[in-house]
Amino acid sequence: MIDRITEALGDKASYYLDHTCTTIPHAALHVPSPDVVDRIFTASDRNSRVLHNLHWMHATGRLANTGYVSILPVDQGIEHSAGASFAKNPMYFDPENIVRLAIDGGCNAVASTYGVLGAVARKYAHKFPFVVKINHNELLTYPNKFDQIMFGTVKQAADMGAAAVGATIYFGSPESGRQIVEIAQAFALAHELGMATILWCYIRNSAFKSDKDYHVAADLTGQANHLGVTIEADIIKQKLPENNGGFLALNTGDSSYGKLDKRMYDELSSDHPIDLCRYQVANCYMGRIGLINSGGPSGSNDIAEAITTAVINKRAGGMGLISGRKAFQKPYADGVAILHAIQDVYLTSEVTVA
Repeated sequence: MIDRITEALGDKASYYLDHTCTTIPHAALHVPSPDVVDRIFTASDRNSRVLHNLHWMHATGRLANTGYVSILPVDQGIEHSAGASFAKNPMYFDPENIVRLAIDGGCNAVASTYGVLGAVARKYAHKFPFVVKINHNELLTYPNKFDQIMFGTVKQAADMGAAAVGATIYFGSPESGRQIVEIAQAFALAHELGMATILWCYIRNSAFKSDKDYHVAADLTGQANHLGVTIEADIIKQKLPENNGGFLALNTGDSSYGKLDKRMYDELSSDHPIDLCRYQVANCYMGRIGLINSGGPSGSNDIAEAITTAVINKRAGGMGLISGRKAFQKPYADGVAILHAIQDVYLTSEVTVA
């Protein structure tokens, strides 16, 4: 498998595979391993039912018992509108095909809406881990607004037989204070009812776009991750960092934003993608809470892009990928192949933590 990975990385194979992280050392991390649930969570305040569901997810799919996870997320029918999301492959208007793709794709779990998972829950929820996404940004209000709102209750997800609930917070947005309170309370109830929690820690504010798009800055996304683990997310989902210096950029002229220490940029990180992602992992309690990066939109070179993202995440100390559009916006067999290609990175021993 390493030959295929090297081929996909092309002339940057050495850049990614031979990089040594000299910022935050490998030895400081809690690296994913087969005993991750026992090693990390049995010392926590999570109850035995939460541990069971975390173990179930980690024991499912092609990455079973490795410590790594591959999740298929398909909530784009709300987040990006159903027509825009499924026009490329209309079979995914049918919820069962979403669950089938996750199972045939060798995933650890499927993440989707109350409606999608509820439509097929009695057939699949006891066989395959469901992650019910409890809030969404809907795109039908005119003009479009950007706010995550609750679409159901945590009890509904528990009654459905879900292994976990997932939620998004738009950190940095005017509505983030309300969202933090809502999701902190929802996660507390989810844990009480025995479900694990996954948080999409997204940055969202028009002020974060200037000379660069700092929505994907390592320092801002890293702080979002740190807020996410504070409200006891068991897994953090984050976009792969593409730059750094968001706090610096927003502290120019007469503006003042957040707090920073320049060692965040010259000692704890560098401009290498693996080091940028390592900073995200560090903000997840040095990897105690697993970081999964998103796979990104579908394009013309999806397998190579997915493999590259997986290599960066794994070598940074992350726990896996959560990739949807690259898979479900392709013909079924091609979607399965993309998911397997991602998983192969985590199954390949030659791809090590940097």
